[in-house]
Amino acid sequence: MSKTNAPVILLIAAALLLVSCTSKQVSNNFQIHKGVNVSHWLSQSEARGAERLAYITEADFVKIASLGFDHVRIPVDEVQLWDSTGRREEEGFTLLHNAINWALANKLRVIVDLHIIRSHFFNASDNALWSDPAEQEKLADLWRQLSAELRVYPVALLAYELLNEAVAEDPEDWNALFNRLIQQIRVEEPQRTIVIGSNRWQSASTFPDLRIPEKDPHLILSYHFYTPFALTHHQAWWAVIAEYDGPVQYPGLIVDTLVYRQLSPAAAEAMRTWANGYFDKARLEKEMAPAIAFARERNLPLYCGEFGVYPTIANEIRLRYYQDLCEIFRANQIASCHWCYKGDFPILEESGEPDRELVAILVGE
Repeated sequence: MSKTNAPVILLIAAALLLVSCTSKQVSNNFQIHKGVNVSHWLSQSEARGAERLAYITEADFVKIASLGFDHVRIPVDEVQLWDSTGRREEEGFTLLHNAINWALANKLRVIVDLHIIRSHFFNASDNALWSDPAEQEKLADLWRQLSAELRVYPVALLAYELLNEAVAEDPEDWNALFNRLIQQIRVEEPQRTIVIGSNRWQSASTFPDLRIPEKDPHLILSYHFYTPFALTHHQAWWAVIAEYDGPVQYPGLIVDTLVYRQLSPAAAEAMRTWANGYFDKARLEKEMAPAIAFARERNLPLYCGEFGVYPTIANEIRLRYYQDLCEIFRANQIASCHWCYKGDFPILEESGEPDRELVAILVGE
């Protein structure tokens, strides 16, 4: 190399390096704003055969799009897609492809969420995923198969959520596992959007524990928000506080503390320590603050992938809470996805017609 040509060559090399680095930051155009979970179908459901085929159809995706939503989150369980020996359940995969294609045909983007696996359920007291390397390898293999199956869909239209509501005692166990999964997927899909939830039920408060890959622009950070629990899960049969069937209030003190003496020790303790309290819009935003700050510092999109209210409280209070929540989302550029379309926190009424007042708040009309 001559001395006269060296600066020119170095400049060219620098320019190529800049182009290369810049190209890695190019958006894949996976943009979402307001969505709904298509739940209790390929996840958390015992229905199979004709019953499962009929529960969600193309007409549901037409309806979701017509209501003003721009994406769906589709929870899927391991037991729906693979039997206990690891063999593919072909009907489950067919239904997943149908759902994706129905969504795309109606201009809805899709997040495929691996919701429950045999070694991890977010409400279980003990999950083998965190203690058994073989189960971690099995999860990696599930994502090898899912990536091979779903990579045919454009990166601008479909994203992956690696695991719903990870609950690890040590947050570093979750950090190590999701970073391994991301690295694996990136070999074949460098630009696929991957949704990463925080540890311990995707709580906003645990965001400071996340250790995400550096310089990966194709990530969405996700939290779930069911705070305050005494309002969102009032009389929900599976909740520890289900025995309380009295009134709730919002804004203000959700449940009068005088009722604690009427509850079982477990329910009273839950109310006292985490389920109840004084809440208004400012308090809700404060609860989300760790997630908001974390995402802003890293210049990554923030996503509330689940929120909702069990339909047992006064409609006026329920809608007031939803209104405050959605105003916080919009003010902080947080994409959101209501739990759910049909099921325990539905946007559809028993008649099959949408709850128009709720939908208007969710889509920002």
